[in-house]
Amino acid sequence: MVQRPILPAGPQPRRGSRRVMVGRVAIGGGAPVVVQSMTNTDTADVFATAMQCAELARAGSEIVRVTVNTREAAAAVPQIRERLAAMNIEVPLVGDFHFNGHKLLTEVPACAEALAKLRINPGNVGKGARRDEQFAQIVDIACKHGKPVRIGVNWGSLDQALLARIMDDNAKRAEPKDATGIMHEAMVASALESAARAEELGLPLDAIVLSCKMSGVQDLIAVYRDLAARCDYPLHLGLTEAGMGSKGIVASTAALAVLLQEGIGDTIRVSLTPEPNGDRTREVVVAQEILQTLGLRAFVPLVAACPGCGRTTSTSFQELAQDIQAYVRAQMPAWQLARVGVENMTLAVMGCVVNGPGESKHASLGISLPGNGEEPVAPVYADGERITTLRGDNIAAEFKNIIDDYVARRYPARSAI
Repeated sequence: MVQRPILPAGPQPRRGSRRVMVGRVAIGGGAPVVVQSMTNTDTADVFATAMQCAELARAGSEIVRVTVNTREAAAAVPQIRERLAAMNIEVPLVGDFHFNGHKLLTEVPACAEALAKLRINPGNVGKGARRDEQFAQIVDIACKHGKPVRIGVNWGSLDQALLARIMDDNAKRAEPKDATGIMHEAMVASALESAARAEELGLPLDAIVLSCKMSGVQDLIAVYRDLAARCDYPLHLGLTEAGMGSKGIVASTAALAVLLQEGIGDTIRVSLTPEPNGDRTREVVVAQEILQTLGLRAFVPLVAACPGCGRTTSTSFQELAQDIQAYVRAQMPAWQLARVGVENMTLAVMGCVVNGPGESKHASLGISLPGNGEEPVAPVYADGERITTLRGDNIAAEFKNIIDDYVARRYPARSAI
């Protein structure tokens, strides 16, 4: 029999990394893993971009990135910051620069001042001799304004000169790497060499974040394992071009969960392609749920629910589970302001007597709906004890009242702390 290794019982302690401050948000250095997102509005449209930044922040995004690709977009950034401040939203903004970032930041210094961090891609910051000059310009601006920089390598825009150099070196090896190995090596080298150059130019050690984004799950895992072993910069995780719907969610979760479980990663972004006119905040919810199901953070009470089988008589428990999950998410902003620890509450909505009572007892609050042939009653449990039994057509409303009462009773008011 093949002996398989026993995996650790929980996420491993995160590797030591420097702490980088992005506005008031700490990345790395033992700080909780930070959730990021990115707008998809035209940044030059101040109103639309500010509104989407606000939506993302209210959904739980702790840092929001905006595209800065034109002079109009650069000029809009300070106005976006002002509109957010007027709404009492202090979420740090990151400017995403490609190709012309050196020009935009030079021509619109107020843009650099309004941003909390700059993101540059070493693969398209410039070509040939101008690459070093333009990279240096951006780093100099970051230094003058006291802004950290994420050096974000992406395999779709990898520095071709660096790739050619690594391919030449590989050809001279006694045992050359295959094409995949070369790609991985080039990604890591681009990040580390760019970071070293930024340090030489004066960027402080605690002002650099690295990322190496790939669109293949196994590629991403391999590259970040290598990167984590070779540096102590905070690492931004994300599967680029993850895709739409379940494919994007599954792929992102598969990649990020493995790395986070190994203690790799200080901040994450889930790059979902939204449905046409879809909700951009979905990527924030997925990122939160990845961290919460791994036990790394708690954001909002999660609802456990059975999948249903031949023992269940209707879709009632499914509808109730969906209703309750939506309810606690809607209530969470108010609960979070008034109460301490509500995000750690667990809920269970079960569909029959097989696992219903047991699962309900394990949750903070649980309800077990009747299955096929069972008595038409729904026992409710709080902290393992049966507290009441619900009947009739108003179970959802009554269970919500029980949740509200439990929150008020179980979690202390903030003013009392």
